Amino acid sequence: MHFSYGYGKGFREFDIDDANIICELKQNNVAVALTGAEEVKRALENPIGTGRLSTIVKPGEKIVIITSDITRPMPSKLVLPPVIDELVAAGVSYEDITVVFALGSHRKHTEEEKKYLVGEEVYNKIKCVDSDSKSCKMLGTTSRGTPVEIFDIVADADRRICLGNIEYHYFAGYSGGAKAIMPGVSTRNAIQANHSKMVNDKACAGSIEENPVRQDIEEVANFVNIDFIVNVVLDENKKIIKAVAGHHVEAHREGCRFLDSLYKVVIPRKADIVITTPGGFPKDINLYQAQKALDNAKHAVRDGGIIILLASCTEGYGEKVFEQWIKDSSSPDDLVNRIRSNFELGGHKAAAIALVEQKSKIFIVSDMPEEMTRKLYVEPFDSMQDALNKAFEVLGKNAGVILMPHGGSTLPVLK
Repeated sequence: MHFSYGYGKGFREFDIDDANIICELKQNNVAVALTGAEEVKRALENPIGTGRLSTIVKPGEKIVIITSDITRPMPSKLVLPPVIDELVAAGVSYEDITVVFALGSHRKHTEEEKKYLVGEEVYNKIKCVDSDSKSCKMLGTTSRGTPVEIFDIVADADRRICLGNIEYHYFAGYSGGAKAIMPGVSTRNAIQANHSKMVNDKACAGSIEENPVRQDIEEVANFVNIDFIVNVVLDENKKIIKAVAGHHVEAHREGCRFLDSLYKVVIPRKADIVITTPGGFPKDINLYQAQKALDNAKHAVRDGGIIILLASCTEGYGEKVFEQWIKDSSSPDDLVNRIRSNFELGGHKAAAIALVEQKSKIFIVSDMPEEMTRKLYVEPFDSMQDALNKAFEVLGKNAGVILMPHGGSTLPVLK
């Protein structure tokens, strides 16, 4: 069979003998009535756990809409206009609305990137700013010891509306919901305290009610109220096929249930070789983001197998602490032992990759220099075909292959 998978803003192609293919993991078939902006409008008209947004806000209130940064596939330019229409219908003026890009620990945007994310019309009407982890207010501490330090524009607002897309997250369970606040507009110190709980066994993809990371995230809403959320689920082509709106927990859980019906994919057995990719830009902009596809792939590969990660990573590692941990390490075991004794945000992703490496080999096809990939204990290849040929050479010509063309989204589960 011939395959063409997303890579940066283009594609990479390769062939595999039909006899070797166990399965290609794609979304499950689900009933979809509306898509895109029409589905967002439907959700806004039918909120879960709250009244309509237009009945919550009042003229003269300072309103922030928190949305995702450029490393996320969240289609803000489609979701924002109907949300803003609801605000305007309530008598809110454009001057009282601010769009805040939730950077977390990521880099700042250029003005062109901001315009790209929200669309030119919104950009020209509404103030759009990046969150700033150095300009935050301390509002308290969660029961798990996480400081609630929130970007001051968000902390000072009268109303807070959180946007996001829901997908699996390798230790928060799912993205979306209150995650726009924590880690979205929090300090590095706060994010580090929250993420340190990732070492708990319940902190994994698809886990939510007993997940200490997610529970800590949602406790933040006790200190900084979330008035309304609008979350979307995207299909494999990044099209909105489900939107939920309303209460930051009740609406979010409905979105998670839909995600499970769409992206929890049953596999007949674990594979010798797993091919995984985030699916192209923006999810493979750097290794810090592409790691999510690698983490989901670990559920589909047998111990001693090989994962081939296809990810452009034009911005390299993508995070300074992540990079430093990689440079300072001596082995995957070193990274795992270090995170258990001294958690540090950024280093947690290096350790997450190392945990995969303890059970399987990792090959990578990327735009990163060879020395960068080898320092992470992965084997680099110039093409997918070269990587596959080597994998079959190592594991035998009859090795079974599972393909994950949307590795950051699909969660493999055994029968």
